[in-house]
Amino acid sequence: MSHPVMLTSGNSSSQPVSFILLGIPGLENSQFWIAFPFCAMYVMAIVGNITVLHIIKTDHTLHEPMYLFLAMLAITDLVLSSSTQPKMLAIFWFHAHEIEYHACLIQVFFIHAFSSVESGVLMTMALDRYVAICFPLRHSSVLTPSVVGTLGAVVMLRGLLWVSPFCFMVSRMPFCPNRVIPQSYCEHMAVLKLVCADTRINRAYGLFVAFSVVGFDMIVISISYMMIMRTVLGLPSGEARLKAFGTCASHICVILAFYIPALFTFLTHHFGHHVPRVVHIMLANLYLLVPPMLNPIIYGVRTKQIRDRVIQGCCGKDS
Repeated sequence: MSHPVMLTSGNSSSQPVSFILLGIPGLENSQFWIAFPFCAMYVMAIVGNITVLHIIKTDHTLHEPMYLFLAMLAITDLVLSSSTQPKMLAIFWFHAHEIEYHACLIQVFFIHAFSSVESGVLMTMALDRYVAICFPLRHSSVLTPSVVGTLGAVVMLRGLLWVSPFCFMVSRMPFCPNRVIPQSYCEHMAVLKLVCADTRINRAYGLFVAFSVVGFDMIVISISYMMIMRTVLGLPSGEARLKAFGTCASHICVILAFYIPALFTFLTHHFGHHVPRVVHIMLANLYLLVPPMLNPIIYGVRTKQIRDRVIQGCCGKDS
């Protein structure tokens, strides 16, 4: 199916009126059906994360660092999935391929800012596990509610401040007549490819943000888990070691679910020119949907307090 190309009045240096999002190039005839599992995963992400937030908000015994960080993760996942999925489903089901110029830049901002926030929240959760296992008697005095709030605010500000220049720099650049983005959503590198100017500074800044955010967070997470491993392996009983590892299992699963597709998508955009486009686009779509869907499931299954509240809510308080 052909799509119109948005042109301005022949001037390549002017701002475009809108862009055209193709969806999943190569799978145009299947997109209508692909949308159904995407929609189901999105609904699961919304319901799951709202459920986690409701349980943590209403149960005052869960107002502890681990659950407060989990609430931050749930909010981030709601924003991250909602920044792309409604438009993506509109493309797949209703052929609503056109996206207004400023709406596209807003989408770029939300995707990259809250991906950064999610990475930061995972880092703070690793620090929480480190303090809880390596310094259990000092956990409540080190990670006070004010410290947890400060960490959350720093992570949020870092995401907003680091990513804002993306949109500012792109908005000041001239665009080529071609307005077609061969993806399902507006992403920094995809929009940058439509610019008719030297984009080396933009690309360099994108790499700087990626490595300074994800690189820093992964180093902190790795060091935290190295210290945790050393402490756990030094515990006298096997049961104590197993229990300590069990408290980290959920977090490790969430880390892997987020970072593996994120790194694959990032590296493919910059270096993976031989990766089939359909594979790249599908993974880029799933990267913003699978972690928000999986996180509440992982924590719901692995965390007894949340699991008990869900079962109690489903079966009734007296059961």
